[in-house]
Amino acid sequence: MSNRIEVTEAEIEILYQRLFKEAEVSGYHLNPELEFTKEFIKGLLINQKRYGYMNCPCRLASGKAEADLDMVCPCDYRDADLTEYGCCFCGLYVNAAVAEGKQTIGSIPDRRPVGGEKSNMENHPSETGNLKALPLPVWRCKVCGYLCARDTPPEVCPICKAQKERFERFI
Repeated sequence: MSNRIEVTEAEIEILYQRLFKEAEVSGYHLNPELEFTKEFIKGLLINQKRYGYMNCPCRLASGKAEADLDMVCPCDYRDADLTEYGCCFCGLYVNAAVAEGKQTIGSIPDRRPVGGEKSNMENHPSETGNLKALPLPVWRCKVCGYLCARDTPPEVCPICKAQKERFERFI
């Protein structure tokens, strides 16, 4: 009996279509290299069957959902990678310039801390009421009010599709 996890072409196509639609509606883009993208999606499906969640195939899962939450696709590092490199670490998501063939992508360093250590949330500024000391700025879409905490605002608001220029620093 084989321990090999099987994934069908139909399963890959269904997930590809779902991810493509969700990405485009939210202002994101999947990698236009279809063979790469579908092979990556196969890895997501294998991890879904193996662990019960779609851990990024580019990172080693612990098998404990709580410890791996930052690596569940789309991972916590996607937006920062897209902003800085035009592509996320694994290559599944790309920015508009890459999707349109106007930008090429190279090597992306892994932002995940070595060993997957999470920051200690004890005495976190949001818990103590000191919002000025938050580790990341909070950005607000001036069109719809969407809030996000990250180094820079998103290229496109995932709610109303307003461009990056329509965001203001909120906190």
